[in-house]
Amino acid sequence: MGLATWRDHWTRWRNQLLIDPRFQRWAADFPLTRGIARRRASSLFDMVAGFVYSQTLLACVRLGLLERLAAGPMTIEALMADLHLGRESTERLIGAARALGLVDPVSGARFALGAQGAALLGNPGLLQMIEHHTHLYADLADGVGLLRRGRGDLAAFWPYATSKAPGSVAADGVSAYSALMAASQPTVAADVLQAYPIHRHHTLLDVGGGEGAFLEAAGARAPNLALMLFDLPAVTERARDRLQNAGLLGRTTLVPGDFLSEPVPRGADLITLIRILHDHDDAGVLTLLRSIHQALPAEGALLIAEPMSSAPRPDRVSDVYFAFYLLAMGRGRARTPAAIRGMLIEAGFRHTRLLATRSPFLLRAIVARP
Repeated sequence: MGLATWRDHWTRWRNQLLIDPRFQRWAADFPLTRGIARRRASSLFDMVAGFVYSQTLLACVRLGLLERLAAGPMTIEALMADLHLGRESTERLIGAARALGLVDPVSGARFALGAQGAALLGNPGLLQMIEHHTHLYADLADGVGLLRRGRGDLAAFWPYATSKAPGSVAADGVSAYSALMAASQPTVAADVLQAYPIHRHHTLLDVGGGEGAFLEAAGARAPNLALMLFDLPAVTERARDRLQNAGLLGRTTLVPGDFLSEPVPRGADLITLIRILHDHDDAGVLTLLRSIHQALPAEGALLIAEPMSSAPRPDRVSDVYFAFYLLAMGRGRARTPAAIRGMLIEAGFRHTRLLATRSPFLLRAIVARP
């Protein structure tokens, strides 16, 4: 009997055992299996209750509970007045937030900001994502329908790709998306800039650079680096204001254009793609990578940073969150580092290297050279 056959038999026997209520009761009582049974039961319940957890978090963010507690501990009575909730609802919310680690009790029947709540307040981009997730939740209310349609209403949040003129109605639609990406970019930029020494280069071109949040961080990290940004006209206009306020406009060249249909500008020896590839299908990615390969000098480099799949090992971030988010968005997927490196080779790059990042489950990075 082959290994695959043995594995099939084992899986079938294990599943039959776990389905049996009598075995479940025995495992929960038996001292050697009790801990495992409880952990499995808790994990299973977390999957069932996950939406309630996320809605509790959303309520805390929308009511400003965490910001209020960051200013100092508060009593239930004070929170009732500030949140405009009755006692029972306030106590219910505090109890739920406490269970999630967002709130901690302190002396004098007061409540303070918890460790998870403090960490959340330290990440403004995450706070905006929590608000933005209401679009995703609407699509996930009918998960089967979403799978069958292959697209959700979340796609309407991304009018970005149809905005070509700064003064158009469509251009106004990029503001919510651009603001969301810009808010979450500082944490991403810090990880990317820690992983790769950009100061070795003389000019950085950020393709799909949005409002210029990554360029702003890069410019601060490497004061002698010339900067370029290539994105749709409606977006580069927003970047102009941001970079001017940061005092970087004088060393920045803004190039309006569509990177999927127009050549990538030349003149940079470092080109960056920050959270770009996973938004597009394979054909679009190959088109972009080939264009970048043609634009880079022989001594240049391409730096890619984005969420990547850990397949074949299952991963909740890429295989659950990003899989369904991108499905609702109607395009793109999280690829493995091997898949991206394969596409880089196909596009003409000769050398690729996976870089170490602080949070590989959220962001991984690859550097490629012509």
